[in-house]
Amino acid sequence: MNLGVDAFKEQVMPERYSPGIGLRPGAKFPSLEPLVAILYAAMYESIAAHSRLCLNVVVDVGHHDDYSAPSAILAGCARRLDRLPVLFVGVRCSIEVIWERRRNTWLKGQDVPADAPVPEPVHRWQREVHKPGIYDMEVDTWLLSPTECAQAIRRHLDDGPAPLAFRRLAEMQTDEAEC
Repeated sequence: MNLGVDAFKEQVMPERYSPGIGLRPGAKFPSLEPLVAILYAAMYESIAAHSRLCLNVVVDVGHHDDYSAPSAILAGCARRLDRLPVLFVGVRCSIEVIWERRRNTWLKGQDVPADAPVPEPVHRWQREVHKPGIYDMEVDTWLLSPTECAQAIRRHLDDGPAPLAFRRLAEMQTDEAEC
């Protein structure tokens, strides 16, 4: 089951809440920010329900806490998956390669010069989504192909140490308001 942020935004979240859980670090939408934590909670409750029914779930999502007021979304998400099997994988890539990929996909057709510097929002995203940097494993999509990343994850699931990252994240003290 793929229950990532893109599927959630496209199939579940009403357009009037956009960008919702896709809100970028540093973007200021004070009226939307309280809703972002609730939308993440809803998505993670769905993930938990699928997992409790013994379905394998893959979630492609970036978490950050760079809002007007911190909301500890990642710790809250981790608590929602308490006692469920979770392998938390950090996906890394060089910022230059990320920018090149963005120019060739999201920005394709727009007149973005090949030598255009990497914009600050792209740097900010990379910096913020890797806080606090607690993972069970990491893969680098600049060094490894998608197949090689999947194989590394499979090996870790089969032979690696027991996943503990989400347990550690769930134990982090927060002032998160639960609904």
